Amino acid sequence: MSFTYAQLKQAIQDFTDNSETSFVTNLPIFIRGVEDRIFSLVDLELFRKNATSALSSNDPFLSCPLDYLAPFSLQITTATKQDFLLFKDVNFVQQYHLDVGANGLPKYYGIFDIDNFIVGPTPDDNYTVELHYYYRPASITAGTDSATSWLGENAPNALLYGSLVEAYTYMKGEQDMMQLYEQRFGQELMRLKDLAEARENSDAYRRGLPDQPRT
Repeated sequence: MSFTYAQLKQAIQDFTDNSETSFVTNLPIFIRGVEDRIFSLVDLELFRKNATSALSSNDPFLSCPLDYLAPFSLQITTATKQDFLLFKDVNFVQQYHLDVGANGLPKYYGIFDIDNFIVGPTPDDNYTVELHYYYRPASITAGTDSATSWLGENAPNALLYGSLVEAYTYMKGEQDMMQLYEQRFGQELMRLKDLAEARENSDAYRRGLPDQPRT
């Protein structure tokens, strides 16, 4: 089974028995909400890519790519070597810079806000960096009614049950139905996680990384 955008919208209306105009208007919001939820909870290797950027001297901030979802690794290049920065909580990174008390070669990075990373210590020079990150793929709602997406083809039930949780929340629906769809969504999410783990490569450095926080 798979869903096109039109089929998914119709399934949500059928399951909720709701075709009221304002409800239908909000269907894309429900769907995008669950897409974000899925991609923030499951690391899918096929949605990883690299971006080269630069750190500027005396500036601890690095802009996130527009399609950024979650970090995988950040590598910094100097004249003599390449090093991976360690991912840490933003408070740790800021405190580390205060403890060091001087600019230097960054050792840590963290998420400062929705648009920026922060590194510590603050760079003492200009450095080239390579960010390896999970990106947000195009939503099924971005295409025509006949279009589909990776989730629509590979995790249609997760997309449906998650959308139903969003829909019942909007409708202030029955708690038992919300709990049922949340449970089914959780089951489908576990299947997707198992799929992701089965496909994950055996990169030695990746296995040595601390768990990445989910945002």
